[in-house]
Amino acid sequence: MQPAPSDPARPPASDQGGGAWQWDETDDRSSAPADVLSGGAEDDGGPRPTRRRLLAGAGLLAAGAAAWAFARSAGGPDPAPPRPLPTRLAGPEPLWTYRGREPMAPERLNGRPAVPVLLSREGLQVLDPATGKPLRMLTFAAVRANWPDDVDQPGTRVVVGADRVFTTSNGHVDSHHLTDPASEWSLPLPEESGSGTVTLFGCAGDVVYGAVQPRPYAGGDRLFAVHVPERRLLWTRAALGGERPLTPVTSAGGRVPVFDNSADGAHLALLEAATGKRLWAVPAEAGLTWAVADAEHVYAPEGPAGLRALRLADGAPHWSVRPGPADEWRLLPPVTGGPRVYLFRDNGLVTAHDVTTGDRLWERHLPFRLDRRSHPLLAGPALYVPGPAAAGVCALDAATGEERWTFRDSGPGVDVWSLSNDPTRLYAGHDDVLHALPLV
Repeated sequence: MQPAPSDPARPPASDQGGGAWQWDETDDRSSAPADVLSGGAEDDGGPRPTRRRLLAGAGLLAAGAAAWAFARSAGGPDPAPPRPLPTRLAGPEPLWTYRGREPMAPERLNGRPAVPVLLSREGLQVLDPATGKPLRMLTFAAVRANWPDDVDQPGTRVVVGADRVFTTSNGHVDSHHLTDPASEWSLPLPEESGSGTVTLFGCAGDVVYGAVQPRPYAGGDRLFAVHVPERRLLWTRAALGGERPLTPVTSAGGRVPVFDNSADGAHLALLEAATGKRLWAVPAEAGLTWAVADAEHVYAPEGPAGLRALRLADGAPHWSVRPGPADEWRLLPPVTGGPRVYLFRDNGLVTAHDVTTGDRLWERHLPFRLDRRSHPLLAGPALYVPGPAAAGVCALDAATGEERWTFRDSGPGVDVWSLSNDPTRLYAGHDDVLHALPLV
């Protein structure tokens, strides 16, 4: 059954009481001049103390002093003292730097947008890629009391595509454009899906995947897929054994890996994106948390430290990487690109392997450890690996593993760096700070 076209007059999800988001114009606070810093360049690795920087710094101090004096004279509480702005300690000079009002929670962001954003309790702040100026805030209508610690609860992540955010409301899938709210839309799910809880798993290419738990509950969810450019439902069917795409959702050749835990055991399966048909299924470890697809393989963990490469065509084992008897590291989801697949261990070891044979091409020991919050990024000729806040971001030559640069800033923090990019810029941030850096 094809869904009825969404009503253009239908109010956005946030106006119906069932939505989780609403568009707000940028307010005066988020566009304060102190939010964005301009960068300079100096060969000694630090920002150049230009006249503009000195005048800007003096102006900020004066403004802070005036605010403090006004608050004191009005008898109100002392405002928070101005925080020092982070500067470059190593690596390329930022094109711009933005500081938000709250720490961000990148682990809640499901997918990588192609524009700079900061997700925090306050909402999703969208920035201008060229200047770092705030463009628009997509805010939460309600926030859980234990946010962001409930990140692993179903439906609590924010699903993004290249230029859109996807949410649900009252049996609809809602699409919000990051920079053009006039192009948002809402698509009703078919009647046979019921009016139960809708969960979005993620976006891969032009397709958003989700599941709905019908009411009354009849013992199983229904999977569905929405084609974003055409604003239509591709398919919907019963989920087999709690079938779900793995996070992050990846697709190759119009196919996406999924996981199920049915009565006869757990399986890793491959779906045809256009129809939802299962092309093959192989036994998998219970509790499988990731699988990554490329043009030749589906890569899945084998134990805590091993990797197996399954042929995309039929799921047959092709090659594998197994740890030695003394290795105690844990493997993170790989990154694929062209002729190589890159593996990351939590002890900081990065290796590149030939996609066709699995042969190791190079290895690099990073000066920091990785954990499940580290999501490396391949962009052009470089592989960017994020470390803890104090360690920074390391750019490696994708072909050789040679270090091109490591970017660190002076800002204190407790988070792991998060990364995204567009064709010319790398967006790297931690805690409440985001930098735009030139790509290698």
